[in-house]
Amino acid sequence: MTGALEFIDKIITIYNDYVGGYAILAFLIPTGLYFIIKLKFLNITQLWHSFRIIAGKYDKAEDKGDVNHFKALTTALSATVGTGNIVGVALAIYFGGPGAIFWMWVTGFLGMILKYTECTLSHKFRHFNSDGSVSGGPMYYMQYGLKHILGKFAKVLAVIFAIAAVLCSLGTGNMAQSNSMTGIFHASYNIPEMVSIAGFTLQSKYITASIITAFVLLVIVGGIKRIAEVTSKLVPFMALLYILSALTVIFVMHEAVPDAFNLIFHDAFTGTAAAGGFVGSTFMMTLLWGVRRGLFSNEAGQGSAAIAHAAAKTEYSAREGLVASVGPLVDTLIICTLTALVIIVTGAWNSSTEEIAMTVEGMSRGLSKIGLSYLAKHIVAIGLILFAFSTIISWSYYGTRAVNYLFGEKFIKPYRYLYGLFVFLGAIWGIEMVWNFVDMVITFMTIPNLIALILLTPVVMSETRKYFSHMKKLKNK
Repeated sequence: MTGALEFIDKIITIYNDYVGGYAILAFLIPTGLYFIIKLKFLNITQLWHSFRIIAGKYDKAEDKGDVNHFKALTTALSATVGTGNIVGVALAIYFGGPGAIFWMWVTGFLGMILKYTECTLSHKFRHFNSDGSVSGGPMYYMQYGLKHILGKFAKVLAVIFAIAAVLCSLGTGNMAQSNSMTGIFHASYNIPEMVSIAGFTLQSKYITASIITAFVLLVIVGGIKRIAEVTSKLVPFMALLYILSALTVIFVMHEAVPDAFNLIFHDAFTGTAAAGGFVGSTFMMTLLWGVRRGLFSNEAGQGSAAIAHAAAKTEYSAREGLVASVGPLVDTLIICTLTALVIIVTGAWNSSTEEIAMTVEGMSRGLSKIGLSYLAKHIVAIGLILFAFSTIISWSYYGTRAVNYLFGEKFIKPYRYLYGLFVFLGAIWGIEMVWNFVDMVITFMTIPNLIALILLTPVVMSETRKYFSHMKKLKNK
């Protein structure tokens, strides 16, 4: 069994290194540039308006949907604000150097407009189920929006995406998260590998995995409304806790901040030679790791957030698109940047540590300046556990929508229990195999979705004009 898993992992690694990574580069950045020019930097010019929508300025109780704008955003954010913001950033720096952060920023900036595009389309082509709940996402705008362009192949593309979404829900939003939760918990609190309970000797990871799985199942059985209730409370709390801690480190190390930015911008185009624990990189390695981890962080272009935003209560699809565009700003341009600065200004990136230990080391070095180094492992551990848990429960919703599309409503309950099994498996498997699987299945979602976005440009432009025409009339009144 071990030999078979190693062989599968080797095949996945070859695909990621020689096919998937370059395919993402070829599609993601050009598509983002295309839409940001086409929509005239809408993600920036309408940013304040987006905040007003999120604050509930235009909420109407009678609008059709499952959740309001704020809860749709927090559900989507809880799926993206996860291990990518802590572990992913550390991995990007470890393998791609500090310059990888620049390419994460590029991915995040372009991601804002991609989120607007895909979430506008998702809301436009959403489907109401027999119980009144909403199903939406790229599979719906592929099947119905592309029907007149691709004919029967539109349905084929939608099915490919939906299958990839199910796989991604088990990988990106599930195994990668539970794996990181178990890893940080055991590393931070020195949990012994084996424990004895009632005369039985068990691996402690199995106990941790069982507890995480039980908590996940308790939440996800309630569907989108319970998930939205939990995430709308959990996301602001966890984000505030982590942001304040990172800002504290950056403040006490403020003299090193200008040099950190210089290093990021310089290495973005030159790569960095190997030093200390840092693997070293060329320009292409820096670019690949920045884009790869940026995409994992904010999922823009992947189409996953479009599933959550389809459930929003609003008459205008472009309005929800504007709400969605804020996601990469919070996730990648703010939270990921804070993690990166903590790692770089403290010099942790050039130490002998790697992966999550790099973030802990950065926090510890920064907080030691004010005598609080002992809090570092707790802040990172609690932040990561909360981030990862919220991601797991939100991605379960994405998976159920894809399963509903492929097989119908009766398969949702069995999928939830399968999802719980993968939470358990992710928690006990090795980290490399989990992350390799994650990188592979992300490409299976992203590439079909980006093709669909380009083909549906006229619909996006029509919805955009319709919404801002309405807002202009409203303002004149």
